[in-house]
Amino acid sequence: MMQDKAMKWALWAVAAIGAALLAAAALSAEEPPEKAAEKAASGWLALVDAGRYGESWNQAASLFQRQVTAEQWKTALTNVRQPLGALVSRKLASARHANSLPGAPDGDYVVIVFETVFENKKAAVETVTPMKEKDGSWRVSGYFVR
Repeated sequence: MMQDKAMKWALWAVAAIGAALLAAAALSAEEPPEKAAEKAASGWLALVDAGRYGESWNQAASLFQRQVTAEQWKTALTNVRQPLGALVSRKLASARHANSLPGAPDGDYVVIVFETVFENKKAAVETVTPMKEKDGSWRVSGYFVR
């Protein structure tokens, strides 16, 4: 009888330790915000690079969509991106996590800067700012190229 109690306690302890280890592994497997945001930015930029401006608006953050209509976005990108020509290369320069940005509500943002070469502009800098939406997804809330 004493042996049964000891065995049950030992099994309970092993199960508790196993559960704690699984929880720790799950937490450590969560992607850092910079990496998750960079993936979102890269996918979104692929739409812009392909000239799929309407689709890039559809995939943008709700904050972005409230600030600019799809038609305004298509017009702005046509005026800015088409003269640059095709994308030649894009290299990540930096990614900085922030909870507060000028002119934006507090939230979960990553400001990503790319050094970009276009067919007609050899040294461009693109700044893409994904934000974490309420559903946990990262979506672009800002884009600037100079």
